Amino acid sequence: MNLTAAAIARPVATSLLMLGVVLAGVSAFFLLPTAPVPNIDFPVISVSASMPGASPETMAASVATPLEKKLGQIAGVTEMTSSSSLGSTRISLQFDLDRNIDGAQRDIQAAIAAARADLPAALRNNPTFRTSNPSEVPVAIIALFSERMSSGQLYEIAANVLQQKFAQLDGVGQVTVGGSSLPAVRVELNPPALFEHGVSLEDVRAALASANYNSPKGAIEVGDGRLTLYANDQSRRAADYQSLVIAYRNGATVRLHDIAEVVDSVEDLRNFGMSNGRTAVQVQIFRQPGANFVNVLDRIKGLMPPLAAALPADVEMRLVQDRTLTIRTSLHEIGLTLIVTVFLAIFIVYLSLKNARATIAPSVCVPVSLIGAFGAMYLLDYSINNLSLMALTIATGFIVDDAIVVVENVMRRIEAGQPARAAALEGAREVVPTLVSMSLSLLAVFLPILFMGGIVGRLMREFAMTLSVAILVSLILSVTATPMLCSRVLQDHAGPPRFFLLRWSESAFTALHRSYVRTLDIALRFPRVTLGVLLATMALNFYLFDCVPKGFFPIQDSGRMRGAIVADQSVSFPVMKEKLEQFVAILTSDPGISSATASIGGGFSPGGAINVAELLVTLKPLAERKVSADAIIARLRPKLARISGASMFLQSAQDIRMGGRPSNAMFQYTLLADRLEDLRLYAPRIVEILRRSGALLDVSSDQQDKGLRSDVLIDRAKAARLGLTASAIDNTLYDAFGQRQVSTIFEPLNQYHVVMESAPRFRDTLAALDNLYIGANPRAASRIFSARDLGSPSSAVNMATQPMVPFSSFSNFAEGVTPLQVNHQGHFAAITISFNLGPGKSLRDAAETIKEAMAKAGAPATLQGVFAGTAAGYQEALANQPIMIAAALAAVYIVLGILYESFLHPLTILSTLPSAGVGAFLALLGCGAELSIIAMIGVLLLIGVVKKNAIILVDFALEATRRGLSSREAIREACVARFRPILITTLVALFGALPLALGTGEGAEMRRPLGIAIVGGLLVSQVLTLYTTPVVFLYIDTLRSRIGAGAFRWSGFRRRPARETEAHAPL
Repeated sequence: MNLTAAAIARPVATSLLMLGVVLAGVSAFFLLPTAPVPNIDFPVISVSASMPGASPETMAASVATPLEKKLGQIAGVTEMTSSSSLGSTRISLQFDLDRNIDGAQRDIQAAIAAARADLPAALRNNPTFRTSNPSEVPVAIIALFSERMSSGQLYEIAANVLQQKFAQLDGVGQVTVGGSSLPAVRVELNPPALFEHGVSLEDVRAALASANYNSPKGAIEVGDGRLTLYANDQSRRAADYQSLVIAYRNGATVRLHDIAEVVDSVEDLRNFGMSNGRTAVQVQIFRQPGANFVNVLDRIKGLMPPLAAALPADVEMRLVQDRTLTIRTSLHEIGLTLIVTVFLAIFIVYLSLKNARATIAPSVCVPVSLIGAFGAMYLLDYSINNLSLMALTIATGFIVDDAIVVVENVMRRIEAGQPARAAALEGAREVVPTLVSMSLSLLAVFLPILFMGGIVGRLMREFAMTLSVAILVSLILSVTATPMLCSRVLQDHAGPPRFFLLRWSESAFTALHRSYVRTLDIALRFPRVTLGVLLATMALNFYLFDCVPKGFFPIQDSGRMRGAIVADQSVSFPVMKEKLEQFVAILTSDPGISSATASIGGGFSPGGAINVAELLVTLKPLAERKVSADAIIARLRPKLARISGASMFLQSAQDIRMGGRPSNAMFQYTLLADRLEDLRLYAPRIVEILRRSGALLDVSSDQQDKGLRSDVLIDRAKAARLGLTASAIDNTLYDAFGQRQVSTIFEPLNQYHVVMESAPRFRDTLAALDNLYIGANPRAASRIFSARDLGSPSSAVNMATQPMVPFSSFSNFAEGVTPLQVNHQGHFAAITISFNLGPGKSLRDAAETIKEAMAKAGAPATLQGVFAGTAAGYQEALANQPIMIAAALAAVYIVLGILYESFLHPLTILSTLPSAGVGAFLALLGCGAELSIIAMIGVLLLIGVVKKNAIILVDFALEATRRGLSSREAIREACVARFRPILITTLVALFGALPLALGTGEGAEMRRPLGIAIVGGLLVSQVLTLYTTPVVFLYIDTLRSRIGAGAFRWSGFRRRPARETEAHAPL
């Protein structure tokens, strides 16, 4: 007994099995995580090293280069970039998608250990690493406000409490705190007072270091007890340092308050943060690679209420960025689209079959197939995301097709007078080969995708598997549940339709059918013209494929924007702070922006230059702001351009982002050279040409080599006669200007520092170096300086106790320029150009524009350029597009050849595809959409949709030839008899994709290219293939006749045995 007969004979068992599928799917639905897109996070590990006070060039040469040599040897590294700035180096390593992140961490730890011997001794701590991508937008931003507490106190709360608690949550990869720095005791020195007392900066540093100590003291055994020893050897507040004895000079005590002002402040004064115009400390939370976006955010929001209750009453904690709102809204929109698609499909079936009872089977099988797919998604560890829901939306059309083929054939038998039960059994049995052919050939389209690597394969795999599972469930239901329902609900004799809409649709179909028959006869009368149209369509495909703009992934409107403010490289911190406040005021005044969070300094980018500020903007819901994120950026550009001395770059934050280097715009192009001088010479020229081109917007580069510097040119001979070493000179400069951490204060929750440098009134002046003195060797100084020198104010030397000599006595000062940042990619010096696309421009246009700009700039051959980050992903996707189409065609041909046992029949079926391609490409061009990964999925789906119509025609025609009809008569009869099911299946697929193409709301920009490609392809193919397919069938039959009887057997036109013929009875 076959499946169909068993299902009809046991309706209760069949119904319960369907109920089991539904229950499994519903249970899985509530267990499935939600996400904006499939999990395609590239394993990215960020390595950081800190050496306070070191210049960017020093960090690049002595820290970044040794680390890069070892890290670059790790297997699976696809991109290695580094950025060295003042006192800091950060190296980002992006691994292949298939690389195990735990194994990569072990390899990195071993590489750091191997490089430690080559790192400078001044690097006190080993480099650290984290599994987070610095270019990724945080999943959540929490801001702390207070009217009474200082920013340092807020930072302390964030670092000691919030950072630790949030970091412990499952799925959280990194938690950073910015907007200020930890509290510290700041010693602000007075250089003239130091000179008067004969105390050097190194004396002060040594005294501060020895005044604060924490070490074991032991214990005393007294009788039966034990006393642990403690001492007040730690000074914790500024007041504790005021009376610290620094030195004795001429019998007098020199205390710290005599030569400096000691205040309770913060470690780094050059940090600032704000949110919505208010000063704030910010906590940015990043997820681990692979962690579910929504689940992590739900855990964060669940932890916030108890943490807020434990904070001081004056502290306000607010979640200023919450991505789950737009994710859930987007999934809600696509969920509604799915429901609308199901109802549209069922309504089309109702209009086409003109029988409410006949609609019951599709109405049951479609939801069961879709719900059952959720169970498979759970087993495959997938998530509910835009792509998986789009797959189910598109699958609706295929599922309905399967049910229509069965129901329509059963109804035809009932109308011929056969009882419903027998009609259901025989009708389903007849169409099983057709159903299997349609389903397997459709699955074959996605077979190559399952073996593809990289981001394209990872993105499309979840879509393909979800769609494939739904189709397989539908195939099983079509040969079991659908016949069972037909046998139970269809009437043996149904009267004519009474509903006026049904009568109208029948009249419209009859008129359309007559017109088709007339035009079909014309096409068959002039086969060469029809074949010429087909050949022209094939040629047009290649032309349109070259014309349609190519893209990587549709630019999302995620409700978030990230931005950067880049000021003049010589800007001071107070001026930069003022610029930031001006930019934020413009942002918050825009009606489409909900909140804007910004920061300057090293809180989020360790060692970051003070001329760069980071911004993260949250938009209002799309229904409220009415315009896209790109439109908001466009209307903000003129307002932001009015602020002089700084530029602001905004981009819409994306869920799919490649590369580990943050940038000022969506796309990146990296220039590489052996010589840093070539990069510094030609990169500005290229950037300027690109800005004038008009094809690219927001063009900028990460080249920062125009920072001002002051060179201390040491006369080594004089310095040697004074007994001064280079290390002593460097230490004195560091003591005066480097915010040097000279001592550590140990507290129960954290460690704090004592920071020394010159007071601002002596530090922030052009005469700062002239007022600086250093302790010299007494004998050497007495030989060099005469009594006349001692009284000279221009070169005053205090030799009463310790010789204090001015820097001007052994050095000269000169101003110059210095890089604020040194970047590498791989092992080469690199400068990365960031840009957004101009209106109507594609990444292919950008590539051509950049190539022309490099030629105009006269860049030498040694200067190479490569796309980086997302733009590099685009190049990979562009190279894979023809391969995917060719592989899909090959897979379909092989499967069809196996099913039909023919080399020629698959060609007839595949001849329907060129018209679908033309329709898809024309629709994309007409709607201004790119041929992105999402649109490419639509093109591949068309291969499966369009060929189903050809399969129906070819199956019917082959059976007609076995009954003795000529090929011409057989194919004409097939076209006339199967016009209704072909029209129904096409309309169902068309209306299934139409809500995607016309969709609005959150996430519509991702769904629209898929719908546009399918709708355009179906419209054109439906018009052409109903004429070209029969003509191709005739030409192939002619070819078979000319090949002769020897090849007859191989062409698949051999006569089949009676039993085989029965299995392929007419539909």
